[in-house]
Amino acid sequence: MSLSFNVGDLSIHRVIEQETTFLPALEMFPDLTPELLAENRAWLRQARALDDADALILCFQSYVVKTPHHTILIDTCIGNDKQRPTRPNWHMKTDDTYMKALNAAGVSVDEIDFVMCTHLHPDHAGWNTRLENGRWVPTFANARYVFAKTEFDHWTAQNAKAAVPTFIDSVLPVVEANRAEMVSNDFTIGDHAHILPTPGHTPGHVAFAFGKGKDEAVFSGDLMHSPLQTRYPALSPKFDVDPAQAALTRRNFLERYCDTDTLCCPAHFPSPSVGKIRRRGNAFTCEAVG
Repeated sequence: MSLSFNVGDLSIHRVIEQETTFLPALEMFPDLTPELLAENRAWLRQARALDDADALILCFQSYVVKTPHHTILIDTCIGNDKQRPTRPNWHMKTDDTYMKALNAAGVSVDEIDFVMCTHLHPDHAGWNTRLENGRWVPTFANARYVFAKTEFDHWTAQNAKAAVPTFIDSVLPVVEANRAEMVSNDFTIGDHAHILPTPGHTPGHVAFAFGKGKDEAVFSGDLMHSPLQTRYPALSPKFDVDPAQAALTRRNFLERYCDTDTLCCPAHFPSPSVGKIRRRGNAFTCEAVG
């Protein structure tokens, strides 16, 4: 599928900041065995989800969704000028890749009506803000930023114990600028967007489903990081705060959308990223479309 596509009365655009190797698969997934990796190595490499050294290849991207009434940005990737010393590819970036990709989608920062964050990790909230005259200010000045209240409360508590850089530089400035909306699980935008609670990766992680009358497309954030997890939904990455809950959430999500026409739009699957969930024995696959 291309960077831009239409489904129902929605126009969807992928905005890619990075597509690169991340961690070795065996490090990313603590329960993945060398034997299981060997069984799946060929198709993962063919899908460009695994490199020759068995490192996972991930895409770091946002999605712009245009409904008949609103322009909505889902997740805001990594951002520039952010202190992320544990991730060299993210640390103190100064490139224009993201903004060029946003412009290529035909969207300016001032045209975004809503920013919707599936959760508040650094690669999903980074462009929430940008550095301006030494201060963090909302990048999307005309947008309302949608944060799940459970997620925001979790990071508020964590930040009270020890400083959480992403929360400080990419979330609190949005709140201080009065651009944030703390929402519950019944939040909707018109008749085109609603929240699907998907806890496990973080306590308040959510997916966003779009479509009038039915779910035409669903944006799953970090519910899944790799196509490997469609075949093995029990595989949780080391970043999941509750691996058992994440595995249950993942299987329920896959069952919900299996063999439907709903487009599944994960945050990190390698290009083309988007596909439809299909049953494969006792598991699933995400079949690319377009």
